[in-house]
Amino acid sequence: MNILLVRLGALGDIVHALPVAAGLRAHLPGAQIDWLVDVRHAKLLEMVPAIDRVVAVDSRSVAGLFAAVRQLRRGAYDAAVDLQGLVKSAALARFSGADRVVGFPRALLREKAASLFYSERCDAPAGPHVLDKNLASLSAFGIDDRSRRFPIAVPESAASATVAARVTAGGLAGYALMNPSGGWPNKRWPTERFGEVAKSLADRHRLLPVVLWGPGEEVLAQRIADTSYGAAVLAPPTGVGDVLALARGARLVISGDTGPLHLAAAVGAPIVAIFGPTDPRRNGPWSASDISLSRFGECLCHYRRRCRRSRPCIDDISAEDVSGAIDRRLAVDDHA
Repeated sequence: MNILLVRLGALGDIVHALPVAAGLRAHLPGAQIDWLVDVRHAKLLEMVPAIDRVVAVDSRSVAGLFAAVRQLRRGAYDAAVDLQGLVKSAALARFSGADRVVGFPRALLREKAASLFYSERCDAPAGPHVLDKNLASLSAFGIDDRSRRFPIAVPESAASATVAARVTAGGLAGYALMNPSGGWPNKRWPTERFGEVAKSLADRHRLLPVVLWGPGEEVLAQRIADTSYGAAVLAPPTGVGDVLALARGARLVISGDTGPLHLAAAVGAPIVAIFGPTDPRRNGPWSASDISLSRFGECLCHYRRRCRRSRPCIDDISAEDVSGAIDRRLAVDDHA
């Protein structure tokens, strides 16, 4: 059987779809499993051994989309599964030429018109998390297994080795990875509070706070280091493999609802998550030991990129709230 999975982005959403590939591989070991993804996120899928072929597309280019369709047509797919629920992703699944095009029920689609491209729909999910939604697609292949497996081969990382060496040289108890960025302005917790939390991590837990940063974010990360009274350091430049390695080695990860948070959860890192306009029951860490601080119940801008109020609801989460959650999360591992 040749199967095409379609999930173009974003990074965290791709992480949440990985258990589908793992379930297919576990129950259909002889299948050819390909994944159509935006070229910006292809590196992650190249680290997933459950996937045979990564088909990278420039989804923002008409020429790129046509090139992807030509490539997909050569795959002779028995089934294509749209895990995104957009008109674009559904159309690509249909134009792949697959005999079956599987999608979610109309009520679960981000763009209802996507349903016009499906030949069949999978069962509705049994739980609130987006992982449950994605795993429901396995029903189209007669698979009842809903295990949350993340088959990622984490690479060696010079960035991770550099941080580990710094911890050893300083005689510290480990490091905490801090991710202050967010794809939406509405998801970003105030920078100066990350600085306060970093100082608390160093003073109370003897952890080195390491601040992640991406393109265009170095000034933001440096501001956290500057407001931490010298406690925090900037992470070395990182790619997705480095983030995975750093998260796997961290005593704790503190992050809002964005890609690195979900990468950290996939490799089993202990987490304190900070949520504003998105629902941690749907998008948050799935380990019962992890802690999500949320103002989703009071938020007036659910799943909006920008807040309609003068003060975003995520600002109502204080540095003391986060430091208390850190104490509780670290205590779980200390007593394990």
